[in-house]
Amino acid sequence: MAWCGIPGTYAEEALAPVDRLVAIPDGISTQQAAAAILQGMTAHYLVYSTFVPKSGDTILIHAGAGGTGLLLIQLAKRLGVRVITTVSTEAKATLARAAGADEVILYTQEDVVARVKVLTNGAGLPVVYDSVGKTTFEQSLQCLRPRGTLVLFGGASGAVPPFDLIRLSTMGSLYVTRPTLKDYVATREDLEQRAGDIFRWVADGSLKLRIEHTYPLTEAAQAQRELESRKTTGKLLLLP
Repeated sequence: MAWCGIPGTYAEEALAPVDRLVAIPDGISTQQAAAAILQGMTAHYLVYSTFVPKSGDTILIHAGAGGTGLLLIQLAKRLGVRVITTVSTEAKATLARAAGADEVILYTQEDVVARVKVLTNGAGLPVVYDSVGKTTFEQSLQCLRPRGTLVLFGGASGAVPPFDLIRLSTMGSLYVTRPTLKDYVATREDLEQRAGDIFRWVADGSLKLRIEHTYPLTEAAQAQRELESRKTTGKLLLLP
Protein backbone atom coordinates (compact mmCIF):
# COMPACT_ATOMS: atom_id res chain seq x y z
CA MET A 1 0.00 0.00 0.00
CA ALA A 2 1.02 3.63 -0.46
CA TRP A 3 -0.16 6.86 1.11
CA CYS A 4 0.83 10.48 1.65
CA GLY A 5 -0.14 13.35 3.90
CA ILE A 6 -0.22 11.11 6.99
CA PRO A 7 2.01 12.35 9.84
CA GLY A 8 4.31 10.07 11.78
CA THR A 9 5.69 7.98 8.94
CA TYR A 10 9.42 8.40 9.53
CA ALA A 11 9.19 4.95 11.07
CA GLU A 12 9.56 1.23 10.43
CA GLU A 13 5.85 0.75 11.07
CA ALA A 14 3.07 3.31 10.73
CA LEU A 15 -0.68 3.57 11.13
CA ALA A 16 -2.78 5.24 8.46
CA PRO A 17 -6.54 5.52 7.91
CA VAL A 18 -7.63 2.79 5.51
CA ASP A 19 -9.53 5.28 3.33
CA ARG A 20 -6.26 7.13 2.69
CA LEU A 21 -4.41 4.04 1.41
CA VAL A 22 -4.05 3.09 -2.24
CA ALA A 23 -2.94 -0.25 -3.56
CA ILE A 24 0.42 -0.44 -5.35
CA PRO A 25 -0.26 -2.15 -8.67
CA ASP A 26 1.83 -4.84 -10.29
CA GLY A 27 4.64 -3.42 -12.36
CA ILE A 28 6.01 -0.82 -9.97
CA SER A 29 8.13 -1.22 -6.85
CA THR A 30 7.47 0.15 -3.39
CA GLN A 31 10.30 2.64 -3.94
CA GLN A 32 8.73 3.85 -7.17
CA ALA A 33 5.36 4.18 -5.44
CA ALA A 34 6.91 6.15 -2.60
CA ALA A 35 8.71 8.43 -5.05
CA ALA A 36 5.62 9.02 -7.18
CA ILE A 37 2.58 9.33 -4.99
CA LEU A 38 2.93 12.77 -3.36
CA GLN A 39 4.67 14.73 -6.09
CA GLY A 40 2.95 12.78 -8.86
CA MET A 41 -0.52 13.54 -7.54
CA THR A 42 0.53 17.15 -6.99
CA ALA A 43 1.59 17.48 -10.62
CA HIS A 44 -1.63 15.72 -11.64
CA TYR A 45 -4.01 18.09 -9.90
CA LEU A 46 -2.08 21.15 -11.06
CA VAL A 47 -2.44 20.49 -14.80
CA TYR A 48 -5.58 18.36 -14.80
CA SER A 49 -7.68 20.38 -12.33
CA THR A 50 -6.31 23.70 -11.00
CA PHE A 51 -5.50 25.16 -14.41
CA VAL A 52 -5.77 22.92 -17.47
CA PRO A 53 -3.60 24.29 -20.30
CA LYS A 54 -4.74 23.72 -23.85
CA SER A 55 -2.70 22.01 -26.53
CA GLY A 56 -0.42 24.61 -28.08
CA ASP A 57 -0.32 26.84 -25.00
CA THR A 58 3.03 28.03 -23.67
CA ILE A 59 3.41 27.73 -19.89
CA LEU A 60 6.08 28.39 -17.26
CA ILE A 61 7.04 25.90 -14.55
CA HIS A 62 9.48 27.14 -11.92
CA ALA A 63 12.06 24.73 -10.42
CA GLY A 64 11.86 22.32 -13.32
CA ALA A 65 14.57 19.96 -12.02
CA GLY A 66 12.94 19.32 -8.65
CA GLY A 67 10.91 16.24 -7.88
CA THR A 68 7.57 17.85 -8.65
CA GLY A 69 8.97 19.96 -11.48
CA LEU A 70 10.27 16.98 -13.47
CA LEU A 71 6.89 15.24 -13.19
CA LEU A 72 4.94 18.41 -13.93
CA ILE A 73 6.89 18.97 -17.13
CA GLN A 74 6.08 15.44 -18.29
CA LEU A 75 2.36 15.71 -17.51
CA ALA A 76 2.14 19.08 -19.23
CA LYS A 77 3.78 17.61 -22.33
CA ARG A 78 1.09 14.90 -22.39
CA LEU A 79 -1.37 17.74 -23.02
CA GLY A 80 0.56 19.06 -26.01
CA VAL A 81 1.86 22.12 -24.19
CA ARG A 82 5.04 24.09 -24.86
CA VAL A 83 6.93 24.17 -21.56
CA ILE A 84 9.32 26.87 -20.36
CA THR A 85 11.04 26.13 -17.07
CA THR A 86 13.54 27.79 -14.73
CA VAL A 87 16.55 26.12 -13.08
CA SER A 88 19.73 27.29 -11.36
CA THR A 89 22.48 25.29 -13.11
CA GLU A 90 23.38 23.72 -16.44
CA ALA A 91 23.22 20.27 -14.86
CA LYS A 92 19.64 20.91 -13.79
CA ALA A 93 18.86 22.32 -17.23
CA THR A 94 19.94 19.01 -18.75
CA LEU A 95 17.54 17.12 -16.49
CA ALA A 96 14.66 19.47 -17.32
CA ARG A 97 15.24 19.09 -21.05
CA ALA A 98 15.36 15.31 -20.69
CA ALA A 99 11.93 15.49 -19.02
CA GLY A 100 10.59 17.34 -22.05
CA ALA A 101 11.05 21.05 -21.36
CA ASP A 102 11.13 23.04 -24.60
CA GLU A 103 12.89 26.10 -23.20
CA VAL A 104 15.05 26.32 -20.07
CA ILE A 105 15.93 29.60 -18.37
CA LEU A 106 18.90 29.71 -15.99
CA TYR A 107 17.53 32.21 -13.50
CA THR A 108 21.03 32.69 -12.05
CA GLN A 109 22.20 34.08 -15.39
CA GLU A 110 19.15 35.47 -17.19
CA ASP A 111 16.29 37.88 -16.54
CA VAL A 112 13.33 35.50 -16.38
CA VAL A 113 10.67 38.05 -17.27
CA ALA A 114 12.61 39.44 -20.22
CA ARG A 115 13.33 35.96 -21.54
CA VAL A 116 9.68 34.91 -21.26
CA LYS A 117 8.63 38.03 -23.17
CA VAL A 118 11.05 37.12 -25.96
CA LEU A 119 9.85 33.52 -26.05
CA THR A 120 6.20 34.61 -26.26
CA ASN A 121 6.76 37.52 -28.66
CA GLY A 122 5.68 39.89 -25.92
CA ALA A 123 2.32 38.22 -25.33
CA GLY A 124 2.98 36.66 -21.93
CA LEU A 125 1.70 33.38 -20.57
CA PRO A 126 -1.73 31.99 -19.71
CA VAL A 127 -0.37 30.32 -16.57
CA VAL A 128 2.69 30.08 -14.33
CA TYR A 129 3.11 27.16 -11.91
CA ASP A 130 5.22 28.45 -9.01
CA SER A 131 6.49 26.28 -6.14
CA VAL A 132 9.21 28.72 -5.10
CA GLY A 133 7.15 31.57 -3.65
CA LYS A 134 8.81 34.61 -2.15
CA THR A 135 11.67 35.11 -4.63
CA THR A 136 9.66 34.34 -7.77
CA PHE A 137 6.19 35.73 -7.02
CA GLU A 138 6.71 39.12 -8.69
CA GLN A 139 8.44 37.55 -11.68
CA SER A 140 5.58 35.11 -12.09
CA LEU A 141 2.99 37.88 -12.15
CA GLN A 142 4.99 39.87 -14.69
CA CYS A 143 5.22 36.83 -17.00
CA LEU A 144 1.44 36.53 -17.32
CA ARG A 145 -0.67 37.81 -20.15
CA PRO A 146 -3.89 39.72 -19.34
CA ARG A 147 -6.33 37.44 -17.45
CA GLY A 148 -3.52 34.95 -16.87
CA THR A 149 -3.32 32.73 -13.79
CA LEU A 150 -0.56 32.29 -11.23
CA VAL A 151 -0.78 28.88 -9.57
CA LEU A 152 1.27 29.26 -6.39
CA PHE A 153 1.59 25.76 -4.96
CA GLY A 154 4.67 26.03 -2.75
CA GLY A 155 7.05 28.30 -0.92
CA ALA A 156 10.56 26.86 -1.17
CA SER A 157 12.09 30.31 -0.79
CA GLY A 158 9.70 31.48 1.91
CA ALA A 159 6.20 32.86 2.24
CA VAL A 160 4.96 35.55 -0.14
CA PRO A 161 4.62 38.89 1.73
CA PRO A 162 1.24 40.60 2.09
CA PHE A 163 -0.03 41.63 -1.32
CA ASP A 164 -2.46 44.36 -2.40
CA LEU A 165 -5.08 42.67 -4.57
CA ILE A 166 -5.68 45.86 -6.58
CA ARG A 167 -2.39 45.09 -8.35
CA LEU A 168 -4.04 42.11 -10.02
CA SER A 169 -6.38 44.58 -11.68
CA THR A 170 -3.67 47.00 -12.77
CA MET A 171 -1.50 44.19 -14.16
CA GLY A 172 -4.23 42.90 -16.47
CA SER A 173 -7.06 41.38 -14.40
CA LEU A 174 -4.83 38.53 -13.28
CA TYR A 175 -5.78 35.53 -11.15
CA VAL A 176 -3.82 34.00 -8.27
CA THR A 177 -4.68 30.69 -6.63
CA ARG A 178 -2.97 28.87 -3.76
CA PRO A 179 -4.00 25.21 -4.03
CA THR A 180 -2.91 22.27 -1.89
CA LEU A 181 -3.09 18.54 -2.54
CA LYS A 182 -5.42 17.56 0.31
CA ASP A 183 -8.32 19.42 -1.27
CA TYR A 184 -7.80 17.62 -4.58
CA VAL A 185 -7.81 14.13 -3.04
CA ALA A 186 -10.50 14.82 -0.43
CA THR A 187 -12.80 12.13 -1.84
CA ARG A 188 -11.95 8.49 -2.30
CA GLU A 189 -12.78 8.82 -5.99
CA ASP A 190 -10.31 11.66 -6.51
CA LEU A 191 -7.58 9.87 -4.55
CA GLU A 192 -7.94 6.65 -6.53
CA GLN A 193 -8.14 8.45 -9.87
CA ARG A 194 -5.02 10.56 -9.35
CA ALA A 195 -2.93 7.80 -7.76
CA GLY A 196 -4.17 5.30 -10.34
CA ASP A 197 -3.19 7.52 -13.27
CA ILE A 198 0.27 8.19 -11.85
CA PHE A 199 0.98 4.55 -11.02
CA ARG A 200 -0.26 3.39 -14.42
CA TRP A 201 1.95 5.87 -16.26
CA VAL A 202 4.98 4.90 -14.16
CA ALA A 203 4.28 1.22 -14.84
CA ASP A 204 3.98 1.69 -18.61
CA GLY A 205 7.12 3.83 -18.74
CA SER A 206 5.47 6.99 -20.01
CA LEU A 207 6.17 8.84 -16.72
CA LYS A 208 9.80 8.78 -15.68
CA LEU A 209 10.87 9.03 -12.05
CA ARG A 210 14.20 10.35 -10.85
CA ILE A 211 15.18 8.88 -7.49
CA GLU A 212 18.37 10.79 -6.77
CA HIS A 213 19.34 9.18 -3.49
CA THR A 214 18.13 6.76 -0.84
CA TYR A 215 19.01 6.95 2.85
CA PRO A 216 18.53 4.57 5.75
CA LEU A 217 15.94 5.88 8.17
CA THR A 218 18.72 6.63 10.67
CA GLU A 219 20.04 9.30 8.28
CA ALA A 220 16.74 11.18 8.00
CA ALA A 221 18.35 14.35 9.37
CA GLN A 222 20.92 14.36 6.57
CA ALA A 223 18.18 13.90 3.99
CA GLN A 224 16.34 16.89 5.46
CA ARG A 225 19.50 19.02 5.31
CA GLU A 226 20.03 18.17 1.66
CA LEU A 227 16.43 19.03 0.83
CA GLU A 228 16.76 22.34 2.66
CA SER A 229 19.90 23.20 0.69
CA ARG A 230 17.89 23.16 -2.58
CA LYS A 231 20.84 21.44 -4.26
CA THR A 232 18.98 18.20 -4.89
CA THR A 233 17.06 17.07 -7.95
CA GLY A 234 14.34 14.48 -8.27
CA LYS A 235 13.29 12.50 -5.22
CA LEU A 236 15.01 11.50 -1.98
CA LEU A 237 13.78 8.36 -0.19
CA LEU A 238 14.14 7.07 3.36
CA LEU A 239 14.36 3.28 3.69
CA PRO A 240 13.31 1.77 7.03
